[in-house]
Amino acid sequence: MTNNGNSLDQRTFDKLSRLYIIALSTIALSVIISQILIRKHLNAQQSDSTVINVAGRQRMLSQKLTKDIVTLSTERELEERILLKDKIKATLKLWETSHYALQEGNDSLGLPGENSDIIANKFQKLNPTFNIISSAAKTIIEDIENVPPLPNSAFSEDIKKVRHNEGEFLSVMDEIVNQYDLEANEKVSWLRRLEMLLTILTLIILLAEFLFIFWPTAKSVRATLAELLFAEQRAKKMAIDADELSAAKEKSMRELRALNHAMDETLLFARITQNGSVVHIGKRFSRLFKFSGFNITTSFSEVISIHEKEQLALEGIISKSKKTGWQGEVKATTKDHKDIWLEMAIIPFSPTDDRSELLIIASDITTRKAAQLEIERLTKASFEEKIDQQKIISSKIIENQEKEQNRIAKDVHDGIGQMLTGLKYNLESIDISDIEKTATKIEHLKELTSNIIKGVRTATFNLTPPELTDHGIVPALNKLTHELAKLTGKHIVLFNKTDFNQRLDSLVEINIYRIVQEAINNAIKYADSTHILVSLSHSQNILSIVIDDNGKGFDPTKVKKVKEGDGGMGMTFMRERIKYIEGRFFIHSEKDKGTRVTLNIPIKE
Repeated sequence: MTNNGNSLDQRTFDKLSRLYIIALSTIALSVIISQILIRKHLNAQQSDSTVINVAGRQRMLSQKLTKDIVTLSTERELEERILLKDKIKATLKLWETSHYALQEGNDSLGLPGENSDIIANKFQKLNPTFNIISSAAKTIIEDIENVPPLPNSAFSEDIKKVRHNEGEFLSVMDEIVNQYDLEANEKVSWLRRLEMLLTILTLIILLAEFLFIFWPTAKSVRATLAELLFAEQRAKKMAIDADELSAAKEKSMRELRALNHAMDETLLFARITQNGSVVHIGKRFSRLFKFSGFNITTSFSEVISIHEKEQLALEGIISKSKKTGWQGEVKATTKDHKDIWLEMAIIPFSPTDDRSELLIIASDITTRKAAQLEIERLTKASFEEKIDQQKIISSKIIENQEKEQNRIAKDVHDGIGQMLTGLKYNLESIDISDIEKTATKIEHLKELTSNIIKGVRTATFNLTPPELTDHGIVPALNKLTHELAKLTGKHIVLFNKTDFNQRLDSLVEINIYRIVQEAINNAIKYADSTHILVSLSHSQNILSIVIDDNGKGFDPTKVKKVKEGDGGMGMTFMRERIKYIEGRFFIHSEKDKGTRVTLNIPIKE
């Protein structure tokens, strides 16, 4: 009867296995088919958005082309006409490329060139108008590029052609864009219907499998489990009846022996009396400290260290922790004078009612401790190095301040002071009765006064400009670039890309000003630059300033460090200033390719 039961269970199991395989295969097949259909349709739609964007852009390009051509007809300056011609030429090239790509396809633009008959017919209707505008624009470009350029009247007829045909082009192009959009929406609607159909089909398959496979299988499994639980209960009762007490005792002994063996082999484990004498010591402890035998008088502190100082420290710990326990790090020394660091726990316990012992459990943390000590050493060395570096920076700052003060004093004394003395003597020598000589001296005094004013402006140029205090960073930088351009003869330009005009904290503004001033001076002094561009742009939270020059460049990695006390101080001061205002500083330079300095400063509310 048992054999028949086993055979029946095997047949049932085989049948259930086949049903499960069929069910899972059906679900997998439906999912695969769904994914194939959806992927195929998505691939077909992948370029729709690009096509619509390019088609929509054609309308904008045609309007821009017409606007620039009309503007050209009223422009009298040759230089402005050439600039407009270049813009028209670039717009025309993109316009023509996109027009042909929409019809024939273009891999670089991501256009397939697969149009419906409706769109193809509309393009056939559009092409004559397109050709007229394109031909007229090319004729205008050729007339301007003619040597010498022809006057505006030479291409007035072509301008009329462009203006008269623009409306027709925009009208037909609107129809094409709308048709592209309509066809894309139809594809999306078809995909939604397909997805809904596949979802319904999958749910039907799952429902059918639940009703005809999983539900009957669940009932069969429930019945089988009930039989197994009943059989298990009978087996447990028989096992308990066999020899419950003996089996439990044997099991406990095996577990205890296994635990003792595991502790001896894997842990630094020992038992000691409350006065520190060894009761038992594990094999790993013995191997680590080369300890082979002990008696009741052997002290645990003598086992793990040969130094009296370390022994006394451990004995003090044992004495204090025999009631409460202890956990911490202990330094030990083996017989061959090897230093060992142990993370040790001392746990009081009572093996019998009348005896108390201490359980020692430790782990070897020598490698970790060595790494920790090395980290502490390196941290201390790094801190000391930073202190030394900061001292050098501070001394250089003070030195530069003294140099600047001496320079200003020398400029005032040698230049302005002497001119003021001359002014005084000339004023004292004026004889009012001699009108002719007085007039001559007054003219000379005017020239001398102008020189004094110029000298004062030159001497105070590097001081804080009044524009910075009164109007903010943008006017101050505008004044800086303008004055330096006049003084040096270099082409120095400020370009405010986003029309930034906010006021910042006064300390932030003065540090930005000094950093930009230092960067421009470096480009003038060391880079042999002829063109320097200072660009400003901003977002809601960041002000970005970029200083570009066309100088000889350098390798930033080869600039000497401040800690060597030589070179690189200007760059170091810039970094210190940007760090002070919580900004970021980047420098990029290559040999003979110029230098770019970028400042990113947070804008705080």
